Amino acid sequence: MQFLKILFWFLLAFVAALFTYSNWTAVQINLWSGLVAEVNLPLLLLVTFLIGFVPTYLYLGTIRWRLRQRLASCERLLAEQRAIVATPPAPLAEPVSVAEPSIESRPA
Repeated sequence: MQFLKILFWFLLAFVAALFTYSNWTAVQINLWSGLVAEVNLPLLLLVTFLIGFVPTYLYLGTIRWRLRQRLASCERLLAEQRAIVATPPAPLAEPVSVAEPSIESRPA
């Protein structure tokens, strides 16, 4: 499975390099106040991809971290509950029976 991951990433890098090589042109971006920025197309696409990807990645990473924390606390609570149920109750002391004297054995 690791081999397929590496193959996928190399294939993706190859496609990106091929795209970069064939589209290395300057693109004009009109900014405010009449400013014009000339940026290479692959760099522009990389920046726009990162602007969309990084906040989503951070948000989902935070969600995963919070879910792991909740799961760990639930597992601790479950382990504590199992430990409480698994311990046998302390044995009760045997009741001391006080023998009451019977009517026949009482002195008259």
